[in-house]
Amino acid sequence: MKKDIHPKFNPSATATCACGATFSVGSTLNEISVEICTKCHPFYTGTEKVLDIAGRVDKFKKRAAAVKTK
Repeated sequence: MKKDIHPKFNPSATATCACGATFSVGSTLNEISVEICTKCHPFYTGTEKVLDIAGRVDKFKKRAAAVKTK
């Protein structure tokens, strides 16, 4: 590995989510701004946020139900 070309690693960088949550992560930056975190992500919270554009969600759910019945 070449010397003096790699950025300094900060093991306790502060990450701030759009929802307001802050947490510590390891990064080469001191502060990080993220759009979604484990406190507001639908997978972790169990809430489903879906924008139905032109019936795409309904179309998908119909196809998924058809596969389950076969």
